Amino acid sequence: MSHEPLYQQLVNEWITLIQNGVMRPGERLPSVRQACSMHKVSPSTILAAYRALEDRGVIEARPQSGFYVKQSANLPLPRMRRQSTALPTSDDVLDHIETFLASQSHADFIDLSLASPRGSDFYPTGRFKQILNQLIRQQPELATDYPFPPGSARLRRQIAQRVVSWGCVLAAEDILITNGCSEALSLALRAVCKPGDTVGLESPTYFALIPLLKSLGLSAIEIPTHPTTGLSLDALELLLSEQRLNAIVAMPTVHNPLGCSMPLEAKKRLAELVNQYRVPLIEDTPHAELFYGQAVPDAVKAYDRDGWVLLCSSYSKTLVPGFRIGWIAPGRYLKEVTRLKVASTLGQPRLLEETVAEYLESGGYDHHLRGLRRHFMSQMERLRGMVASHFPAGTRATSPSGGCLLWVELPSATDTQQLFRAALAERITVAPGTIYSAKGRYRHCLRLSCCYPWSDAFERALVRVGELAGQSRSTSA
Repeated sequence: MSHEPLYQQLVNEWITLIQNGVMRPGERLPSVRQACSMHKVSPSTILAAYRALEDRGVIEARPQSGFYVKQSANLPLPRMRRQSTALPTSDDVLDHIETFLASQSHADFIDLSLASPRGSDFYPTGRFKQILNQLIRQQPELATDYPFPPGSARLRRQIAQRVVSWGCVLAAEDILITNGCSEALSLALRAVCKPGDTVGLESPTYFALIPLLKSLGLSAIEIPTHPTTGLSLDALELLLSEQRLNAIVAMPTVHNPLGCSMPLEAKKRLAELVNQYRVPLIEDTPHAELFYGQAVPDAVKAYDRDGWVLLCSSYSKTLVPGFRIGWIAPGRYLKEVTRLKVASTLGQPRLLEETVAEYLESGGYDHHLRGLRRHFMSQMERLRGMVASHFPAGTRATSPSGGCLLWVELPSATDTQQLFRAALAERITVAPGTIYSAKGRYRHCLRLSCCYPWSDAFERALVRVGELAGQSRSTSA
């Protein structure tokens, strides 16, 4: 049985019914009384489910009438098909990744791809300015004392308090501050692997992992990842039983690029597998706090018995990207990770650490997150509506559980590398699907983002990308 809240199980059921066309746009949902009888649950559970569906833009309430499925422009697109089987990795896509990253340097381009908002509208910059000024007046030594790992005790205590809501019971001493989540991932891989080892990656995966593994002399095996339920645990267990993996990197909560989150039972099984086979799991969670639900789901780390899960995160995607404040709770690898941190970048700027700690202590972060989630949920629905209206027939897309990223699967003949180049020529940036696979797969897919102020220029760029997608055809088709 599922251990998700009852209301969330109902939400999932109704979304499936709508996606499958069983419930159509404009159709009235059962009354609260009828739904209670149908599902044998309380009125409060039904109301919670309806409110969650309303928040996601799937249904709407009509006064004195009830709840109705929204019109097609606001409906989720069909779920994508299951991804393909795991294959050994290679470095074929490094050039594509470098070209894509170089395209991010054009500040005057319309960027439909970046995973972090640009501009002060999305971050509490005014409050950070106040805190910085206050700290530099009261504790000038923060700018002059040399920093050392593990980082600000005050910040590490705040992180330990926050991850309680993720199901994790950690002490400040279990946490090390890093230069963003990227350094956390690098330290974790260096701690658990040696050159020549093999790492299991989700497929598709976060593109920056591919050159990172290459730089560390590591190879990869891609593990199929479902666009709604995440990493295939059956495929993973087979690889573990054959002793083919030395480590795993996964993003179980608000995946990049798919946007999905693994069900709770799957997370428990994943923790059990890595503890059973004694293979470390690097759990990457920079988008977890952007989960659209009422609370951040439990991390896999919450079910880690013996310290085989290394939990990595940062505040770059949610709070203050320019500070590059990340962290890692490396479990049994704490000593080795600390040594590697000293040998690489030593410590983080104390002034920036204490600024983030002060902000977290003030209680403003939860309020900020609620606003950011509402913003992303609203814009995600608009983005999906634009894709449904302006991209070629047969286009499919994910229904993200949080964050600002949408994975789009175009008709199989589409070549998104060609689309990327054509859009770039018109000063528009998209992220082609090939950079999310170590084997250069997903050539007919792309990642879009909705974390920018919505504008006429943004809409025109989306429409134009849809037109270009209709013109782009793979030479191998």
